[in-house]
Amino acid sequence: MHIREFFYMDKNQRIVLTVLLAVALVCVVLINLLGQGSLSDDELLASPAAEEPLGADGTAAARAYGALGEGMADVAPLEVQSAKAERFAFDPNTADSTQLRRLGLPPFLVRNIYRYRAHGGVFSQPSDFARLYGLTQKQYRELLPYIRISADYRPAAELYPRNASRNYSTRSERGFAEQNGAGTLNSDPSTLHYKLSPGEYVVLNEADTTMLKRVPGIGSYYARRITRYGERLGGFVSPEQLLEIEGFPEDALPYFQVDATAVRKLNLNTLSLSKLRQHPYVDFYMARAINDYRRLKGPLKSLDDLRLLPEFPPEVLERLRPYVTF
Repeated sequence: MHIREFFYMDKNQRIVLTVLLAVALVCVVLINLLGQGSLSDDELLASPAAEEPLGADGTAAARAYGALGEGMADVAPLEVQSAKAERFAFDPNTADSTQLRRLGLPPFLVRNIYRYRAHGGVFSQPSDFARLYGLTQKQYRELLPYIRISADYRPAAELYPRNASRNYSTRSERGFAEQNGAGTLNSDPSTLHYKLSPGEYVVLNEADTTMLKRVPGIGSYYARRITRYGERLGGFVSPEQLLEIEGFPEDALPYFQVDATAVRKLNLNTLSLSKLRQHPYVDFYMARAINDYRRLKGPLKSLDDLRLLPEFPPEVLERLRPYVTF
């Protein structure tokens, strides 16, 4: 057998080999081009963008972002700004992003400050700033002498001296205090946060989060959960419904009473399937069954029209009864 027979290729094989060689050549060229366009960290810090002073618009930082790429977006500006950070008095409740960046704070800390303020957070004293997520002790120690909290963000309790007589500005404010046993107290306004004693209560469907937090065992978390769940239900008809909130402390139930006259009801003959599903007591299958009943048999006359459907056992009908109308 001649040695040339080992290297013989037909036409199709030659085409495939040619294509593979062309693809490999293109890859080599692209790798060389991309490699020449990238900068190392040392080259970036020695580049003109790193030597420029950081202006109010963050021009140098923007160039650093572009050179390093998105993967190092949060790291590069911190390194670039660390030597150029300015020190001046600022209020963390009102400082804008430009001022915060001039102080040397990296972008993720600026975002955390904005997110905290957007959710209603207030820095009422300099130590509150230390609890900012991601802030290091070194950064806090450097910034502490420059933190200035405006009087507008100080606690309102500081407006009144301790043991001063309480003057109510409105009749409703006095009535609220008397209802909760605080009408005759002579102390500072911080006593408004006391907890209820046995025999006292708040009225569900009327109480806001401030009143709910007076209940022993109820803090800001459960106060928000109670108000949100009440809105979804359309109002509470029994204190025991609070146990449907995950982890709710059962010991708090005696401190609640219910006024069910203001419960918002669902019209089962007019609401769409998606609207029906929004109620906590109506799942997708129940809403679909109601919709099918209306389509096939016409409007419902009472909740008992659904009692033969498998989606509506007796206990479900009784739970729904206070919340429906026709």
